[in-house]
Amino acid sequence: MAIKFQYNKTFLQQLGKGLKVRENALPTLVAKESALRVEVKKARESVVTLEEQLTRTYDAQRETFRFWSEFPKNLVSVKDVQVDVKKIAGVKTPILQKVLFTVERYSAFLQPAWLPGGIETLKTIAQLKIEAELAKRKVEILEYARKKTTQKVNLYEKVQIPEYREAIRKIKRFMEDEDNLSKSSQKILKEKIAAEAA
Repeated sequence: MAIKFQYNKTFLQQLGKGLKVRENALPTLVAKESALRVEVKKARESVVTLEEQLTRTYDAQRETFRFWSEFPKNLVSVKDVQVDVKKIAGVKTPILQKVLFTVERYSAFLQPAWLPGGIETLKTIAQLKIEAELAKRKVEILEYARKKTTQKVNLYEKVQIPEYREAIRKIKRFMEDEDNLSKSSQKILKEKIAAEAA
């Protein structure tokens, strides 16, 4: 998309201001893009770590898997997930604060002795799953913001700044040519008047 302009001083000033804005914004955008790139990498590593923890927790329960059939249904449920927002390079990302659980009343005498430990294991697994989902969401948000920032950097760097410079160059060249023609015609007119006077 080429810039539309007219060959006059007003457009020259407007284009100069637009160019200056883009040249001043470019270093900030480049810094934001590199910061987001680093944060995306960290967030991805966080997702991998959480998924590994979840796998280890599942693996630790393999030996006792048959006991889980005795676990009462709906004994433990997630009551609330408290999420906070943290800005990373100007992008709002979710941060898990706390997961609140509801544990229904049960008889310690009628239930197996491992039930309290099972409740804690279930809470740990649920918390890890919620953390992993939030971490994946954070990666998506950061990746989207990084892509948008990269597009803007490329737009400024490879399209708009060169187009603005080219338009300014054309306007200046046109105005110089117009000025030279004006001076030449004035010089010719002076010579003609001087010739007629002599």
